[in-house]
Amino acid sequence: AGFFYHPARLSKDGYRTAKNPQTVHLHPSSSLKGEEPAWVVYDKLVLTSKEFIRVVSEIKPAWLYEVAPHYFSRKEVIEACAALPKGKGKAPMEEEGGAQNGGEE
Repeated sequence: AGFFYHPARLSKDGYRTAKNPQTVHLHPSSSLKGEEPAWVVYDKLVLTSKEFIRVVSEIKPAWLYEVAPHYFSRKEVIEACAALPKGKGKAPMEEEGGAQNGGEE
């Protein structure tokens, strides 16, 4: 839960950090390179020829306002989701066990 300060969403040019928007890229050594998850959290920002994010994990965007409602609003996350590029990247992680329907499918 401590990485909520470092989320990034997929954009047409890489990833955009959520709170202080800047373009960043998955580090070439990342196991997620080529998968392009819609939302990630990262631990390190490394500046070389580009700004790369390292120690990256895929997340569900709803986790941001669930874990840190004092930092993210639901509206803010929904608006950021609407800005995801169409036809690019992997679909967001699906809810496990039909969680959208109270755990029943």
